[in-house]
Amino acid sequence: MNNRYLYCFNGIVKREILRFFQQRSRLLSALVRPLLWLVVFAAGFRAALGVSIMEPYGTYITYQQYITPGLCCMIILFNGMQSSLSMVYDREMGSMKVLLMSPLPRPFLLCCKLIASALLSLLQVVIFLLFAQLVDVDIPLMGYVSSIPAIFLIAFFLGALGLMLSNLIKQLENFAGVMNFVIFPMFFLSSALYPLWKMQEASLWLYWLCQFNPFTACVELLRFALYGQMNILALTTVLIATSIASFFALMSFKPLHGRK
Repeated sequence: MNNRYLYCFNGIVKREILRFFQQRSRLLSALVRPLLWLVVFAAGFRAALGVSIMEPYGTYITYQQYITPGLCCMIILFNGMQSSLSMVYDREMGSMKVLLMSPLPRPFLLCCKLIASALLSLLQVVIFLLFAQLVDVDIPLMGYVSSIPAIFLIAFFLGALGLMLSNLIKQLENFAGVMNFVIFPMFFLSSALYPLWKMQEASLWLYWLCQFNPFTACVELLRFALYGQMNILALTTVLIATSIASFFALMSFKPLHGRK
């Protein structure tokens, strides 16, 4: 029985990875977007949005270095939503029915897809961080190792969130509008591009929106992990958010069959 579960897991992960590498434009777009932000946006706003000494940094840092964790989370966010898009496509095209014909439990099958998506996010983030080194973003060598669990957890959460949303979308053409409604508020109302204390100075109600945004916890969890530190509050928030999103994603999933 254990071999059956392992065989299924390997099959699903292998399928997702092969599909990702067959779609070369997907990897290119996943890297070009954050690299443009890192090179162009950060260069233009470096003087206006200088960052003072703050945790987990021990000294003054450049704006490029500050936004790098946020851009990593942006990669994970877009990949999670892209995986959800493929879920909607598979459901409409009928290939999801083939997967669900397996005698294995449906929650296990969906978790395998989430894990495969998380592994792809991890790969994309590592490649992006290697490119970030070329624009003087200094990440400690051990930071690559200590950030792996954080990246995986964040990717699993955002993948589960995307799966939950995809369960509510009946048609493929409606997906883009819903995702834009989710992606951009999550990203901009967070600490990805600016410290929360700067947002507090500008607007108190926007500050509290950013504070209660789970994506802020994702960014801060990864920011600390990249420098070998642990943010307990951020970790707790992401774990709770992951549990809630995973529960509703698995409970609300229904094949297209039977829908009008």
